[in-house]
Amino acid sequence: MTPALELDCRDLPCPRPIIELARHLADVGVGQVLAVVAHDPAARYDVPAWCRMRDQEYVGQDTADDGAPRFLVRRRS
Repeated sequence: MTPALELDCRDLPCPRPIIELARHLADVGVGQVLAVVAHDPAARYDVPAWCRMRDQEYVGQDTADDGAPRFLVRRRS
């Protein structure tokens, strides 16, 4: 899957990847996917939880080109 926007949060500690996700969600259109690339171990739990709280779709997890964890969010509204 090719996201419309990929956020490089590899070196950001918790909760910064979620803060960046919230800041940049409006940068993609409704129905588009935003990716958060983060080494923060909490991101695997925080991104899906944030999606549930904000009524956005958590698409899942895959890996960036360098093997870093990448979390995919589809903007619903």
